[in-house]
Amino acid sequence: MEPSAAVFEERLTAPRSWWLVSFLVGVAVALILLPFGPLPLLGGLVGGTAVSAMVASSYGSVRIRVVADSLVAGEARIPLSALGDAEVLDPEEARAWRSYKADPRAFMLLRSYVPTAVRVKITDPEDPTPYAYLSTREPERLTRALAAARTA
Repeated sequence: MEPSAAVFEERLTAPRSWWLVSFLVGVAVALILLPFGPLPLLGGLVGGTAVSAMVASSYGSVRIRVVADSLVAGEARIPLSALGDAEVLDPEEARAWRSYKADPRAFMLLRSYVPTAVRVKITDPEDPTPYAYLSTREPERLTRALAAARTA
């Protein structure tokens, strides 16, 4: 397998309801511009919808990948040699780890609209980060990919 081939890849896309909210933001901007006439109203509808849709799209474009030598989560790239055990978190346990059980030093790739997660211990003695919390819709598949990539 070539080093750049992904063993696991997931994009944490924004939920469909966010696109409706984007349209409603456009409607709100259009209503604000209503006193200025129909052209500003139309511009507000189109512009407000477009800007809020771009924000929703960029927030939902984060990816989690396991490649041959590392875990790539958003902007972070963690070598597999620095990773310990991975724990699948069900919705209740995931909520606990992103609230009262959370360590402020942890790396959190958190998306509130994804109920499940994986907590991966960081074993590098030079790194003060105790673990990485990764929101994922496929926690079992991610833990299997991490285990398979570490043994390969």
